[in-house]
Amino acid sequence: MKIFPAIDLFGGQAVRLYKGDYDRMTVYDPEPLNTVRKFEAAGAKYLHLVDLEGAKTGQTTNLPTIEKLAAGTGLFIEVGGGIRTMDTVRRYLEAGASRVILGTAAVTDPDFTAEAVARYGEQIAVGADLKDGKVAIKGWLETTGQTGEAFLEKMQALGVRTVICTDIARDGAMEGTNRALYKALAEKFSMDIIASGGVSTLEDVKALRDLGAAGAIIGKAYYTGAIDLAEAIRLAEGANEI
Repeated sequence: MKIFPAIDLFGGQAVRLYKGDYDRMTVYDPEPLNTVRKFEAAGAKYLHLVDLEGAKTGQTTNLPTIEKLAAGTGLFIEVGGGIRTMDTVRRYLEAGASRVILGTAAVTDPDFTAEAVARYGEQIAVGADLKDGKVAIKGWLETTGQTGEAFLEKMQALGVRTVICTDIARDGAMEGTNRALYKALAEKFSMDIIASGGVSTLEDVKALRDLGAAGAIIGKAYYTGAIDLAEAIRLAEGANEI
C-alpha cells in the first residue's frame, strides 16, 4: 500500500481544515517545501496536494507553489482542487504533477472526464468525496443526490484507474478512518482505492493495508504527531508489528 502524506494549499501555505470547513483553518507551514522535505526524509515516495482555493473557485491559484514543489522534490505528486478543464489538467501536468485528480468535474461533466482519461490515461484520478454516503462537490460545499457506489461504477466504466475516496465526516477529525467503507469499495471495484479522511493511527494504516486499499492519505495525524510517517510507510509496505 502506498502512503500519501498530504498538504492542503491556501495562499501558498500548507494548511489543514477541520471537516472541510474553510472557517476552521490551521496554518502548519508558510513554506510548504520545508514540509515536503520532511516527508522525503521520512521515506515518502508520494505526495498528495490539494489546492483549496481551486476547489472553491476552479482557478489555479496555487499553481506557482505547485511548480516550486515539483521542481524541489522527486516525489510522485498528485494534485486536486478545481480541475475542471482540459487546459487546467495540462497546466498541472506541465508544472510537474505526476497525476491530477478530478473532483467536481468528474461528477458534473462525465464527457470531460472521459476525454481526460482517454488523453492522459493513468495520469487522471478521480476524487469521490462522500458526505453521509452521497457525493459532495465544489470544495464539499454542495452535496449531490448520487451515492458513492453509483458514482464509482460510472467512473470505472469510463476507464478510471485510481479513486481517492474521502469520508468528509472523518477528515481532520482524528476519529479514525472508515474501515467498513474502504473494505466494501476495495472488494467491489477493480480500481485502486486510496483512503482519505480520518487516518489517525498506525492501526488505521495496518487495517487499510490488510483490507485491500491501494493507498492511504495522511494529513492532520502527521502534523499533530499522532502518526510517525516513517512508521506508517514501513507498515504500509508490509511490516506487521506496530
